[in-house]
Amino acid sequence: MTALLKEFRDFALKGNLIELGTALVLALAFNTLINSMVDHILMPIVGIIFGEPSFDRLTWTINDSVIYYGSFITNVVTFVLVAAAIFFFVVKPYNEIMDRRRSGEAGEEAPPEPEEITLLKQIAENTAR
Repeated sequence: MTALLKEFRDFALKGNLIELGTALVLALAFNTLINSMVDHILMPIVGIIFGEPSFDRLTWTINDSVIYYGSFITNVVTFVLVAAAIFFFVVKPYNEIMDRRRSGEAGEEAPPEPEEITLLKQIAENTAR
């Protein structure tokens, strides 16, 4: 029984599991942040453009069955806005930072010497002989 508890403890306290748990908590907090941006900033802009921030009231009735196609449209718009928010506020800035970091690590090559400097060096070498 103690071997089983030891094995469980080793599993539960493994570094990867702790990192995964931390990443999950951060992802959930990030999800809340993005949803808040979409719900409180971007969807009201949709409301300004289309008159309402939600299309949920759009329905189609056939033989006493109600099809809520407006809810689907609202979810599609929300998905597009979430994807746009993540792309423009997370992915693009992150890529810019990583590009700057990579160019700094690679060490940008020095610009070529002006031709005048090269000629002066050649003249100095020839006169020194």
